[in-house]
Amino acid sequence: MGNFGLKVDKFIEIFIEQNGYVKVVQGLQNTVFIAVAGLIIGILIGTVIATVKVLPKYKMLPRVLNGVCNLYVALFRGTPIVVQLLVGYYVLVPLTGVNLPGIRVAMIVFGMNSGAYISEIMRSGIQSVDSGQMEAGRAVGLSFGTSMMKIVIPQAVKNILPTLGNEFIALIKETSVVSFIAVADLYMAFNYIGTNSYEFMVPYLVMALIYIVLVLIITLLVRVLERSLKKSDRRN
Repeated sequence: MGNFGLKVDKFIEIFIEQNGYVKVVQGLQNTVFIAVAGLIIGILIGTVIATVKVLPKYKMLPRVLNGVCNLYVALFRGTPIVVQLLVGYYVLVPLTGVNLPGIRVAMIVFGMNSGAYISEIMRSGIQSVDSGQMEAGRAVGLSFGTSMMKIVIPQAVKNILPTLGNEFIALIKETSVVSFIAVADLYMAFNYIGTNSYEFMVPYLVMALIYIVLVLIITLLVRVLERSLKKSDRRN
C-alpha cells in the first residue's frame, strides 16, 4: 500500500508541479475534437452512401454509384484504422503536397472510416421507416431526394440514435491510436507523465478513468436526447 502511495505522489508531482495537467487537457481536447469531427463527417458520408444504396437501380448511374459505395465501405471496413492513419499522413498527404497537421488528418481519416460504418447503420434506419412515408412525400409532389431528406432520414435518425451513440463511443476509444502520427491525445499525455515519473500504473489508471467518464457522459446525453425526441413525438 505504501508503494502505491509513493506512485501516487510521483504522479501528482509530474501532473501538478511539472504542469503535466496541461498536456492532459490538450490531449483531452484533441481526443474529443477528433471524435466529434469524425462523427459529423461520418454521418454526412454515411447518409450519402445509405441514400445511394436505397436508390432504385433501374438506371445505370445508380448501379455505378452503388458499386463505388460498396468499394468504399469494403475498403474502410476491411483495413485497420491505424493503417488508414499511417497511409493518410505519411503517403497521401505528401503525395498531394497539401500541408495538413496531424490532427486534421486524424479528423478526416476517422470521419471517412466512421462513414463506412454509419452508412450501414443509416441504411438499416432508412429501411426501418415505413415505405408509405416515401410514397406520401412523392404523392404531394416532392422529389425522391427531398422526400428522403425531409421525411425519411429524420425518422431514420430517431431509430438509430442509440447505435450512433455507440459509434461515438467507439470513436472516442479509437482515438488512442492517433499518437502513431504524432497527435497529442490522452494516451500520449499520460504516456509522457509515465515516462517522466518512470511509473506507468497510476497514469494509465487515471487515463482509463477519464475514458470511462467520457463514455458515461455520452451515454447520458444519448438517453436525454432519446427522451426529448420521444416527448416531441408524443406532443405531435
